[in-house]
Amino acid sequence: MREFRGVIPPVITPFTQTGEVSYKALVANLGRWNKTALAGYLILGSNSEFVYLSEEEKIRVLEVAREHIPGDKVMIAGTGCEATEATISLTRRASAIGADFVMVVTPAYYKPQMRPRILIEHYRRVADASPIPVFLYNVPQFTGVVLDPPVVAHLAEHGNIVGMKDSAGNLTVFASYVRQSPPEFLLFVGAGPVFLPALSLGAGGGILALANCAPEACLALYSLFQEGKLHEAREQQLRLLPAIEAVTSRFGIGGLKVAMDMVGYEGGWPRRPLLPPTHEERLEIRHALVQAGLL
Repeated sequence: MREFRGVIPPVITPFTQTGEVSYKALVANLGRWNKTALAGYLILGSNSEFVYLSEEEKIRVLEVAREHIPGDKVMIAGTGCEATEATISLTRRASAIGADFVMVVTPAYYKPQMRPRILIEHYRRVADASPIPVFLYNVPQFTGVVLDPPVVAHLAEHGNIVGMKDSAGNLTVFASYVRQSPPEFLLFVGAGPVFLPALSLGAGGGILALANCAPEACLALYSLFQEGKLHEAREQQLRLLPAIEAVTSRFGIGGLKVAMDMVGYEGGWPRRPLLPPTHEERLEIRHALVQAGLL
């Protein structure tokens, strides 16, 4: 298994105003990100609006991304579907395209049934069938399903389940993931407001929405922590907080895409039913970027 740590953006899918995927914009963004020290990319994560992509679009996005991601950066493909067999199928396609890892979000439609036994069985079957290593993906703010620490600890014993992205932002639970999982299990935090605290608890890095539009700023925070400059890292975390909040909890993916446009990336439009921010919201996003020193 490839070893990696650091900062990874959950790559957005740029859409045109009429709703088509702009592969040209995706290539342009990857070209600019490739000039940074990002550890790699998550393709088809939540910020990609993967739930709004057809199967054909998912495959093409993965193919285009693979063509433009250099070998020194990892490519993680989001392949989670509601059904186990559909997840296995997409996982195998991602492997054939050349992904290094897959990340599998929890099934969520039948939430009351997503108890530990079912989740464990689902992930074990996917991991058994996957030609490449598997990451779990815990994002209860979207799915309503939580991967409890004992479930994660149990799944971490599987030889092909190598890590997890936790986007819940609950540091108490994150600490339990760290404590109950083996040392080699790669835990990445997906909640920007707790990036630094999660690093101090043992996170291997961050898969952060803000890294789409401010990779250097996220990398600076990570480097300061690695160098033991904790005061400076704390100041950087607090400085970035207005922008982190603007592109995630307050204005969502539409806000993230507007922020990308403002700093020179290709954000594009969100796909309906999501709508772009209003004029007033755009002013707030710009103000947040200024506060964070990104504009």
